[in-house]
Amino acid sequence: MDNALFSRRRAERFAQLVDEANGGRRHHLRSQVDDQLAPLVALSRQLGSNPPAAEVDQEFRTGLRAMLLATAAREGIGAPAAPQPAEKTSAGRGSLLPAVTARRARARGAILVGIAAGAIAVSGISAASENAVPGDALYGMKRGTERAQLALTGSDISRGQLFLDFARTRLAEASALRGSRAGYSAVLDDMDADTRQGVRLLTGAAAQRSDPAALDTVDTFVTRQRRALDPLTDRGSRADQERTAQSLALLTSVAERADALRAAIACGRPATTTSDFLGPTPGTCP
Repeated sequence: MDNALFSRRRAERFAQLVDEANGGRRHHLRSQVDDQLAPLVALSRQLGSNPPAAEVDQEFRTGLRAMLLATAAREGIGAPAAPQPAEKTSAGRGSLLPAVTARRARARGAILVGIAAGAIAVSGISAASENAVPGDALYGMKRGTERAQLALTGSDISRGQLFLDFARTRLAEASALRGSRAGYSAVLDDMDADTRQGVRLLTGAAAQRSDPAALDTVDTFVTRQRRALDPLTDRGSRADQERTAQSLALLTSVAERADALRAAIACGRPATTTSDFLGPTPGTCP
């Protein structure tokens, strides 16, 4: 058997086992390497539930941030690209070559982005951008790291938890942007979008499995998020206060949906065939 093919299949099976261990859909198959991969799966779950606390030296963080900002300015990262003149192509089959080349270039670019995102998390660049807020040069890198995390997450439960983590991050950013009316409102918009997406995934998983365990994560999120959001209700302009009230109202709706879905699961009617922005609509108990 080709070694590369064997390694790829082994890696794919490991990814399936990790996904199943995290609550993902079970694959109805057994592999000869399952017993060999079991210790690695257990280690993966242990690291996921108790991630090691990585301490980054403040001097290193400051130096790395300065280097990245200088590199971004020198290379023109973030600046709009200058329009390129269209190239003339010959008719017929030859005219397809530029399109094929462009697709291959985009594919290579996507691969490089994925590799770069992994390198960001490992090398500490994410630590340099973790405190960035909208308007900072490293904020795009921070959001890119979040997208990479989502791409590497398999199950709906894990993705839902990750979206709620992002919502908490957006709230921390909003607290730092209270003086910027437009920025504050935009960050709360992103926060609410992450909240809805995370809740929709978790309530969907709870309804599909008739298991309220995923709703515990929603309840914990609502409690902590409301506690952090309450102090902002009387700060800033009237428009800021009204926008904060909208996010609090969303948290109230989330809490009510989680309670209703938990009750529906308890009486054996977890959900109807309809859904909305918070996920499946709970069934009506007799």
